[in-house]
Amino acid sequence: MSTDPQADTAAAEDPAAPEADPSAAAEPEAAPEAAPEPGRADAGSEADAGGAEDDGVAAGEDGGPGAEPSVSGRGGVGESPAGPEAGTGPETAPAAADDAAGSEAEADADPGADPEGTAEPAAEAQVTPALSEAQAELAAQKIERERIARRKAEREAPVEAGAKLSGRAADLLAAVRAVESGAKPSAVYFDEAPATPRKAPAAPPAPRPVTPAVAAAPAPSADSVEGVRAVLARGGAPEALAASAAAALGEDAAGQLTENPWRLLALPAVRPAQADGFARTLLGPEAGPGDERRTTVLVGWLLAQAGLKGHTALEAPVLEKALTQYGVPDPTEALEQAIAEGSVLVFHEPLGPPVGADAKDTEDAEDAAQPVRLLVGLEGAAMAEESLADGLARLAAGTFDAPGDWERAAGSAPSPSAAELIRAVAGHGLVTHTGGEAARAEPVALAVAARELGLRVCVAAHAPGGGPDPVTVAGLLSGAEGPGRDADGQFALDLLVVLDAPQLDVETAAALVESVPDGARLVLSGDPGVLGSAGAGRVFADVLAARTCPQSISRTPDPGPLGELVSGIGIGELNQVDAPGKEVVIVPVKDAGEAVHRAVQLVAESVPRAFGIPADHVQVITPGHGGSAGTRALNAALKERLNPGPGRFGGFDPGDRVVHVPSAGRALAARVVSADAEGLHLDRAGARIVVPKELVESRVRHGWAVTAHQAVGTRWPAVVVVLPGDAAQALSRDWVYTAFGRGERHLSVVHGVDQALPHAVAEVPAKPRTTRLTGLLTALATAGAQQPQ
Repeated sequence: MSTDPQADTAAAEDPAAPEADPSAAAEPEAAPEAAPEPGRADAGSEADAGGAEDDGVAAGEDGGPGAEPSVSGRGGVGESPAGPEAGTGPETAPAAADDAAGSEAEADADPGADPEGTAEPAAEAQVTPALSEAQAELAAQKIERERIARRKAEREAPVEAGAKLSGRAADLLAAVRAVESGAKPSAVYFDEAPATPRKAPAAPPAPRPVTPAVAAAPAPSADSVEGVRAVLARGGAPEALAASAAAALGEDAAGQLTENPWRLLALPAVRPAQADGFARTLLGPEAGPGDERRTTVLVGWLLAQAGLKGHTALEAPVLEKALTQYGVPDPTEALEQAIAEGSVLVFHEPLGPPVGADAKDTEDAEDAAQPVRLLVGLEGAAMAEESLADGLARLAAGTFDAPGDWERAAGSAPSPSAAELIRAVAGHGLVTHTGGEAARAEPVALAVAARELGLRVCVAAHAPGGGPDPVTVAGLLSGAEGPGRDADGQFALDLLVVLDAPQLDVETAAALVESVPDGARLVLSGDPGVLGSAGAGRVFADVLAARTCPQSISRTPDPGPLGELVSGIGIGELNQVDAPGKEVVIVPVKDAGEAVHRAVQLVAESVPRAFGIPADHVQVITPGHGGSAGTRALNAALKERLNPGPGRFGGFDPGDRVVHVPSAGRALAARVVSADAEGLHLDRAGARIVVPKELVESRVRHGWAVTAHQAVGTRWPAVVVVLPGDAAQALSRDWVYTAFGRGERHLSVVHGVDQALPHAVAEVPAKPRTTRLTGLLTALATAGAQQPQ
């Protein structure tokens, strides 16, 4: 965690500032050796912009407009089962002046990037761009729709003279025609040969280990790579970047880089100063900061960086300010140029009712000006957000006549809140449901009632085991789980209940909603207080803010001291709660070394002894991957205590607890079984998975300790939250709410942040994200209301 206030402030003021460690969710334990920086030596000012260990900032919320608030904190409640211990002092990690502290959300979102967050472009040498899971799903749906259209066209075309028939079908057609004409029918028509007895169905094969599919981009040709290598050499950039640059820019990559060297920013680890040095070497004096080629690419790059922090668009003044920080002399002109070239899209979002909307005079009303804010975004996020809004509006427009069966189901619901939810879903196509952990029983009760009414129901959660059905959102979209799709490519269901809805980003949500058929119902359920999605957007919060569909708010409180503590945090209060059974304890520590020691002691000895909970069922949560008490340090210490070994399988041994990150934003708990030529064999809730050996380093990390973003959607019998002194600035209300809420029976807090903890709970809300979904939904609802019925 960086302790440089200037660096932190500069990063916080720039929502498009690059993230320090976008890959930390699945990074290996050691950083690769840095590669030489392209271009001139003065480009080195950003060579270390990643910050080696600087990935502790709150997940995916990093980068909203406004300065990063400073925080400092105090302790909690109860008494340690390990006895009174002592606290954490600040730890420091160097960070460049223009670098934002890396967020754990982006760490989880991009598991394949540089393990230590370094900004050196050589780190991208072996990176091949891959489609995200949501993008792959959208592409698959497009292909499926085209196939369906062709099939429908073929069905509608006439079949002439049996031209499209063959084999036995053609023989039968000939026999029918023979009978119609009075001729002797073919023997095939009266074939009395005994039918071949049908073989008994073979026993289903034993399940084989699943190898996660990787959506790979087409490999560039050798000529393309060689052409790029020559251009990179002329510009002083590492030639090792040739393959990744050719893959990112296409077959004409060499020509693009020659014409516009700043296109090198298409590689994720390259920073503007490095691209500037490359351009100066190639172009000479004409490569100035106001070059239109530079400013146009820079606008797109800044929006991409903002997307890593959860924004789907940026306000024009915010983007212009960010351009100024990168030396653009006329940011307004630069933005207009990018818009004119079509590299970015511009949107005018209404802000409230038109000025003078209350005027009675018709002419005055017509002259009223609608206040708007000017937003700029990239095409991908914009199209996903608009597609999502259209799909939600389509479902929200669906109404149903609720028969008496629904009312009887509501009458037998296990709680008043469950009954309210059942009644809302009975008559509407889109419903939101909010509540804490105990409230998850309400959508489950809805699913049970709907199944009893004969509906096809699916309940999908963010993480495995998060719902009553063994279905995750990712598995549902891929077709590996759930009811599958019908002939039109839609989900074969009547009711879809999505738990953990705050974890939906716009691309995933758009793919999900597009697949819900007309006439079906969709319920989005979740806890608004938890950390948001790892990807861009704030889908659940935006749908709630739009208020265009019924909202069912649970009144079921979370029970016990843990429930009382977490509920208070949700409203900004860190209360001392009575915990007679030591459900909540505090372990004060003085420094990071002691924090690691106490965490290991709690997991291995104190919690199992005091509560009878095995160490395998105790989860450690900490703000970031780096630092002296981040996930890397904690996992190393926990492995040494709980499963020591040489790490002969790429740093792993059989029995190691790990986190498998198969795609952006998904962190799945697993355990190492073995390894062979195919890769690393994992056991995940009884399912065998093989991670190819070339992906182990980027997709698997030890999992005794995880970040709060990796933990969201999952609960454990006992949780140990480690708050070292250098994590103070990473804390926010939603982070604390999420981390403290992961324990079912027990929570230990290894506390070394002093007053930063209560300050974060009371005064540091979730960082804002700039999105368009609320405005789009409101506009669609208004337009629908104005249409004649």
